[in-house]
Amino acid sequence: MNRTITIFDTTLRDGEQSPGASMNTAEKLRIATHLDALGVDVIEAGFPASSVGDFEAVSRIAEAVKHAEVAALCRASVKDIDRAWEAIKIAVKPRIHTFIATSDIHLEYKLRMSRDEVVERAVAAVAHARQYTENIEFSAEDGSRTDPDFLCRIFGAVIEAGATTVNLPDTVGYSIPNEFADLVRHVIAHTPGMEKATLSVHCHNDLGLATANTLAAIAAGANQAEVTINGIGERAGNTALEEVVMAIHTRPGIYPATTRIDTTRIVATGRLVSTITGIMVQPNKAIVGANAFSHESGIHQDGMLKNPMTYEIMKPETVGLTTNRLVLGKLSGRFALRSRLEEMRYNLTDEELNTVFESFKALADRKKQIVDEDLEALVTDVILRSHEVYTLEYLHVTSGTNVYPMASVHLGINGKVMKGALEGNGPIDAVFNTIAAIVERTPELLRFSIGALTGGTDAQGEVTVRMQEDGMVALGRGADPDIITASAKAYVNGLNRLEYFKTNPVSSCESI
Repeated sequence: MNRTITIFDTTLRDGEQSPGASMNTAEKLRIATHLDALGVDVIEAGFPASSVGDFEAVSRIAEAVKHAEVAALCRASVKDIDRAWEAIKIAVKPRIHTFIATSDIHLEYKLRMSRDEVVERAVAAVAHARQYTENIEFSAEDGSRTDPDFLCRIFGAVIEAGATTVNLPDTVGYSIPNEFADLVRHVIAHTPGMEKATLSVHCHNDLGLATANTLAAIAAGANQAEVTINGIGERAGNTALEEVVMAIHTRPGIYPATTRIDTTRIVATGRLVSTITGIMVQPNKAIVGANAFSHESGIHQDGMLKNPMTYEIMKPETVGLTTNRLVLGKLSGRFALRSRLEEMRYNLTDEELNTVFESFKALADRKKQIVDEDLEALVTDVILRSHEVYTLEYLHVTSGTNVYPMASVHLGINGKVMKGALEGNGPIDAVFNTIAAIVERTPELLRFSIGALTGGTDAQGEVTVRMQEDGMVALGRGADPDIITASAKAYVNGLNRLEYFKTNPVSSCESI
């Protein structure tokens, strides 16, 4: 019997717990609007009790999202639940998502509570949330390592108290598919009142089995899948939305189910999340990796020319890739740029388009052709950057085989231009030294990576840096055909993010 699987996206909550992936409110809001357009059923916007910054972000998302349910995570406590409701009450479809650990190892070493006490706490939390909304999800943290009969007992109790969704998480990625499917079937068969609630699963990827476990659970009867874009998340990540959705889409005979996802928006949404978080997608990543629809082997190429289905089980267009691209260059106008950006799912305001267009024309003077990856970099640099305290106004670098690297930098600081020049071990080191001296700050550089957005010697270089200062970690990103300029942009962007996190702290919460 055909059924519709609810897609619960937790990119903005569990996905943000990836090291260095913290996002500011504007960035979360932009991702949330893309998730809404993608057709996600539930957007878990964050954990409002964790910080003032997260509360603000969840509130803004609740106000902006027009179609999807907006969920707020909270521990099984009155204070957390009240804070969650305050953040999401303005949403068109608010959902309170409360959780408590249920495995014996968590009860003994973390909670120091008995099973009876945990059931009592869970029921009280759901009953309190029920005063605000009928849309309540309860999660049993570390559910896959919980005694199956106790899991059924606590699920039955919270359903009776008013929970409409119960979530079975494989919190530490311990399960294997047949085992997890058996657990799902056990819960469905032995939980009192299970017919009155939706059974959800939330899998982590520690053994590389998150998608396999999720699909096994769906085949066994689960009706909600909790996922993230590109599979991001703490440790080895979460179940990838694109993998679950396209498996269901591609194999209807195995999974007689559908989702509400607009698959043509998958690639664009994945690229947006990657550029905002700075977490690069591995080339051989399923569905959205750069090599997912590439064919180098002669045998494969011959088969593709005769019939693409010989080596492709889905059409690139299905996930939002197009082979016939509109080629943009320095003679292209504003209308052509807007059209291409709209095809890429960027709906910019007139003011945003004007800003991007100026940068586009400047880049087009330096490159023959502008491709999609260039446009994404432009939009990210111009529109998605944090509120700026620092701006790069001027950069000049000397370097060579017999020249000691020297950088001269003009930096805008709250509208006032400051200048400096210093040497370094190399041109990029000289740039970073100079910027650090101008701002009188020395954040620790945890990571520095360079990648080419496109092929060719005129490709834009993309630089990401991960910086730490006073216990805060921020990601900086910059793109430019000049890799040294891209590095300077990334460093300045990282400084701006550190400034943002000073006044808008982001705290992580427990994973479920």
